[in-house]
Amino acid sequence: MGLGPGDPSLLTVRAVEVITDADVVAYHGARKGRSIARSIAERYLRPDHVEEPLIYPVTTGTTDHPGGYRGAIEEFYEEAAERLAGHLAAGRTVAVLAEGDPMFYGSYMHMHKRLAHRFPTEVIPGVTSVGAAAARLGTPLVEGGETLTVLPGTLPEEELTARLEAGDAVAIMKLGRTFPAVRRALEASGRLAEARYVERATMEDERTGFLVDVDADSVPYFSLAVLPSRVGATDPAPAGAATATTGARDATDATGAPDTPDTPDTAASDPAPRGLVVVVGLGPAGPRWLTPEARGALADADDLVGYTTYLDRVPSRPGQRRHPSDNKVEAERAEFALDLARRGRRVAVVSSGDPGVFAMASAVLEVACRDPYTGVPVRVVPGMTAAQAAASRVGAPLGHDYAVISLSDRLKPWEVIEERLRAAAGADLALALYNPGSRSRTWQVGKAREVLLEHRAPDTPVVLARDVGGPGERVRTVRLTDLDPADVDMRTILLVGSSLTTLVPRPGGDAVHTPRRYPSR
Repeated sequence: MGLGPGDPSLLTVRAVEVITDADVVAYHGARKGRSIARSIAERYLRPDHVEEPLIYPVTTGTTDHPGGYRGAIEEFYEEAAERLAGHLAAGRTVAVLAEGDPMFYGSYMHMHKRLAHRFPTEVIPGVTSVGAAAARLGTPLVEGGETLTVLPGTLPEEELTARLEAGDAVAIMKLGRTFPAVRRALEASGRLAEARYVERATMEDERTGFLVDVDADSVPYFSLAVLPSRVGATDPAPAGAATATTGARDATDATGAPDTPDTPDTAASDPAPRGLVVVVGLGPAGPRWLTPEARGALADADDLVGYTTYLDRVPSRPGQRRHPSDNKVEAERAEFALDLARRGRRVAVVSSGDPGVFAMASAVLEVACRDPYTGVPVRVVPGMTAAQAAASRVGAPLGHDYAVISLSDRLKPWEVIEERLRAAAGADLALALYNPGSRSRTWQVGKAREVLLEHRAPDTPVVLARDVGGPGERVRTVRLTDLDPADVDMRTILLVGSSLTTLVPRPGGDAVHTPRRYPSR
């Protein structure tokens, strides 16, 4: 049964009933200390209870077991389970005490796996340490559409950082010796200032506060970090958080109602120290293509700026303002975002695919290099490119050297495009052709095919990939000579093979690949 986080009065009625009626009471403990589980349930123990202390052979120390730490622990679990099995086989009821909830990072689960299929078993849930910590902090853990992520502090630091960047509300368990790495991960993810600390929740020696103020040498195993709900967060930054990478979020628009780019905030125009523009790559389609870093940047923003279609792919969050605009106002969008940042806002400019590939990163930086925006920090968060996504659907057509060229002549003359096509084709590079056509640009694909056929065989594989990752995804391969401009629109990317690119029929579909080796001339 779960005993809850520590306060004996938080045991459930069912847990008390089972303890008092049991023949045997078993509990885990360390060799050098008392059993916390037993101390929680002590008031409910009878003098005639048979007690089975399950004492770990090793916790934080070393072991001379031939199988190392894991071998020693596995042997202990087997021996402990057999001790309990002896009581059960004799017809005795065994109550196994577990702090918190038995199935939530609990030691009991190792007994459960070894015994539940052999004997009748009942698992009684308990109040988790996460629930208790949120209650003691007096702050909502999750609200509305937020998600809760629970992480063990024993994860590698880089993995912790990535999970923190991607999460809404987060609880980090098992601090103790992991605390320094957890703190570094919180700082690297920009979430140190919002992290709360709870030690021995509901116990007499409970301690709570902001994690940034906690001395690493004072942190016990029974402690956790909590990043609570961001909905309506108004708590002031902790005293020690002056150098933290982020502060409490503003909640200037609790409804999440969209603003338009022609109505910028007219607050004070002096630059604020936390103002920042982050250009975020969303990948080619939905949330499965979004990186953890991108998720974190979007979650941390006060304002979201972008083309309406791309902005619609970002979940709404309370407290964020959204500023949709048309696809052909990149410079105006960049200037608007930088103006918001000058007023102290954290702004995420969203971009499909990777923002540095024919997208918003260049547009933002072009404006940011001019007055009055030279002092505004700009960061770029990469995303999966359309070329990579399309290539993955057919194999490895870009497996050797390749060139990326946009066929749009809106920002450069066609003569330049044609010159680059000839140069790349003459160098026998595979090609990723972006922006091949639209309603107003219908002849460029045909002309590009003519240029490429000057250097490529008619049967060169060409991949037509439309809306990769989206509901309208369609990917197929044709011969270069059969490439029909009518099959191409603005949502299509073309991958043109080199002279060595081959198409091979395989189970599940044709595979297109360009060999990694190139023959010497």
